[in-house]
Amino acid sequence: MSALVDPQTIGIVAALLTTACWLPQTLKLIRERDTRSISLISNLVFAVGLVLWLTYGVMIMAWPVIFANVITLALILVIIGLKLRYG
Repeated sequence: MSALVDPQTIGIVAALLTTACWLPQTLKLIRERDTRSISLISNLVFAVGLVLWLTYGVMIMAWPVIFANVITLALILVIIGLKLRYG
């Protein structure tokens, strides 16, 4: 019995949604330069988790996992950079 939806498609849609949710936050922080309400520690821990997920994705060659974590990691690193710069 075959699946109704390809697992790769589900992974790609999940990757797009979970990655895209960070874009508005990043753009808001870039525009306003007000990072007082975000936690540096939480974002650092999240970044480490993303590196681990990225490593896992590379190890199993899962492109949706790799794609999502590369883009999300880039966005989180921007957020961390803004937090460090603007406090």
